[in-house]
Amino acid sequence: METDLSGKTAVITGSTAGVGYKIAEFLALAGANVVINGRKTLAVEGAVERLALAAPQVSVSGVVSDVGTAKGVDELLAKQPRTDILINNVGIYESEDFFDISDEKWMHYFEVIVMSGIRLSRAYLPGMISRYWGRVIFISSEWALNIPTHMIPYGLTKSAVLSLTQGLANRVQATGVTVNAILLGPVQSVQGMAGGQKELCLTMEETVALYENEHHLSTLAFPHAATTEEVANTVLYLSSPLAQGNSGTLIHLDGSEHVTLPRGSAPPH
Repeated sequence: METDLSGKTAVITGSTAGVGYKIAEFLALAGANVVINGRKTLAVEGAVERLALAAPQVSVSGVVSDVGTAKGVDELLAKQPRTDILINNVGIYESEDFFDISDEKWMHYFEVIVMSGIRLSRAYLPGMISRYWGRVIFISSEWALNIPTHMIPYGLTKSAVLSLTQGLANRVQATGVTVNAILLGPVQSVQGMAGGQKELCLTMEETVALYENEHHLSTLAFPHAATTEEVANTVLYLSSPLAQGNSGTLIHLDGSEHVTLPRGSAPPH
C-alpha cells in the first residue's frame, strides 16, 4: 500500500521483533520517523540499526523501557514526549491454569496489556487533539473473544483493550484523531526464527503459528493465518489519511468475522 507519512512520528511499543518490528518498518518506509521500544538494550539497539539501514530517509530511534510499568512509561515519555501515531503492541502471555494464577500475576497482565495503553494514550492524545490529527492503534487478539481456558488473563486483558479502543474512539470523535484495534489470529512470523530467538518481542499469535509450523499442525478454528506483512499493511492503512473515517473499528485478520475454539482448547505454550 502506498501512503505518505512524511513528517509524522510513530511510537511502537514492543517493536524489536515480529509484528511490532514489521509495523515499525512499514511506517518508516512510508516516511514516518519511528521510535522503537523494548525492555532489552541489545534488542532495541539491534532493531534500530536494522531499520535505519532499511529506511535511511527517516529518523529511527529507540527507547529502552518497560512500558508495563508506570516508571517505564514515564521513561518513554521523557525521551519521546509527543507522537502522531501510537501503536500499542506490547503484551505478555503464559499458559497457566486459572486456579494457579496469583493476584500479582493478574495485576502484571493488566499493567502490561491494559495500563500501558491507557497511560500512553492519556499522555499522547491531548497533543494529537490539539494538532487535529492523530492515530492510536491497539493490537488485540481473537482470543479476546474466544478466551482459552489456560490463558484466561491474556484473553481477558485483550478483551479489555477492545472496550478501551471503543471508549477512546467515542471520546475523541470529531477531533481528527482516530482510535482502532486489530484482532490477530495466528500470525506467520519471520521465517527461520527458532530457539532462543523466540524470546524476542513476539506476540502470542506469532508463537502459536511458529509452534504449528514446527509440529505440522493447523489451527482449524481460524480460516486464515495472517503474515506480519498483512498486519503491518493494516496498521499502515489505519495510520494513513485514507482511514480518517475509521474510528472505533475492530478489524479481524483471521479470515472470518467470528470464530469459536473447540471447548477446552488452548494455544500451545
